[in-house]
Amino acid sequence: MDSDKERQERTESRSLEQQLDQSLTAGEEHLVEPENALPNTSMAELPESMRVAASRAGWSELTTVQARAIPYMLAERDLIIQSRTGSGKTGAFVLPTLERIGNKPSTGQALILVPTRELAKQVGDEVNVLAGNSGVRCVTVYGGVGYGPQIEAFRAGAQIIVGTPGRILDHLLKKTLSLDKLKILVFDEADRMMSMGFYPDMKQIQRFLPRTRINAYMFSATFPSHVIRLAGEFLRRPDFLSLSRDNVHVAETEHLFYTVPRMEKERCLVRIIETENPTGAIIFCNTKATVSFVTTVLKRFGYDADELTADLSQKARERIMTRVREHKLRFLVATDLAARGIDIPELSHIIQYEPPEDPELYIHRAGRTGRAGASGVAITLVDVLEKSELQRIAKRFNIDLVERPLPSDNDVAAVVSQRVTTLLEARLRSRDKLRVERMQRLVPLAFELGQSEDGASIIAMLLDDYYQETLHAPPVQPETEDSKQPKRSTREDRPGRKPRKRSRKRR
Repeated sequence: MDSDKERQERTESRSLEQQLDQSLTAGEEHLVEPENALPNTSMAELPESMRVAASRAGWSELTTVQARAIPYMLAERDLIIQSRTGSGKTGAFVLPTLERIGNKPSTGQALILVPTRELAKQVGDEVNVLAGNSGVRCVTVYGGVGYGPQIEAFRAGAQIIVGTPGRILDHLLKKTLSLDKLKILVFDEADRMMSMGFYPDMKQIQRFLPRTRINAYMFSATFPSHVIRLAGEFLRRPDFLSLSRDNVHVAETEHLFYTVPRMEKERCLVRIIETENPTGAIIFCNTKATVSFVTTVLKRFGYDADELTADLSQKARERIMTRVREHKLRFLVATDLAARGIDIPELSHIIQYEPPEDPELYIHRAGRTGRAGASGVAITLVDVLEKSELQRIAKRFNIDLVERPLPSDNDVAAVVSQRVTTLLEARLRSRDKLRVERMQRLVPLAFELGQSEDGASIIAMLLDDYYQETLHAPPVQPETEDSKQPKRSTREDRPGRKPRKRSRKRR
């Protein structure tokens, strides 16, 4: 039986999805604000202590996200906000957090969860700059370093804790950190945390949150449906703001493109998939031959992929589409003709292996993501010659197109290492004492293998096998309502029933 708390979480999650869904109409953008919306603020309207803090950081004016978000945080209203990297969102939650918690040493008044150690350092640095000599202490908490300095910072009364979910959970389980005094919880880059595989850790952290009312805030560049459900599990009746072109409106699709060498496009596609880690995507190609080629490449690399072309029989098409809708197929490679008319909810990404030959098809393709109140990502791969054509399409349809640098092999290795570490640490935490004790017999071997090139290759092989088995499946996501429904039992499932044997017909 579900607990009252679980039922309430599902109700609030549905309410949030319905709120976003109702604010969408076909082909139109509508300004969306709560009925009791708060007005923008300005630097001159901030309390003096906040103006002094802003001056330390060299701010002359507030950015759009800061002007919009700060009033809600000061009013202690839960908020989810869509804002791109570089928009000033870190200051939007750090500045009002400093104002609200005061400088009394009390560990863990504010917890800021981030997906990577690099972002933890960045956010921590901004906290320290804005805090100055106010007496507020901040500690950054992430894996790969010793626990000692982090524990000492907790004991010294660090009011603001910035960290990755895995290491935060480690401290909570070891009882070296308590969240009993928590007032503010911030999820920064929530979509990336989900793609890194942190959802199980985040749900475990929820067990350690205080019973008293806290305020929670979620910042993300995109809000696909699984992130909206996550918001419904952690935030209470949140206000929703989406920032784009200096307006506040409903969540939208993020349009990105990468410039790639023509002869290396398939390898570039793999690197982009590795860094983006979509929960599910359609990869559009212009011809059936390219569809078959891309599908073969993805399968050989170990991805769960299949193709959809006009040559397939209706039965084969239905079989593939059933797998997609049931989230049993992660990547569908298709032509525009094959994909026309299909409706796939909760698709996080659209990837265009090549720009469409007809500009109108760009809208058709991109429209396959960002549905039912959620947002998504539309990615296009172009060579130097195709880049100008894509930019003409963007200008024609007034699309805010953003170019991203192509991830290098080192970038991919870093992201993959972080994901593998995240899941391995989670698996280690789930082991009982007996299994941990049994594992100790192999610790000397692990050290020995790490000291030689051949031994390192053996470890790399094992890690690669683990990665293939776990991370090339879609990351664990918040459950949908359908997935929470109990499966209807068959005669064979019922206790006390023996499976019926088929009778043999007499010859």
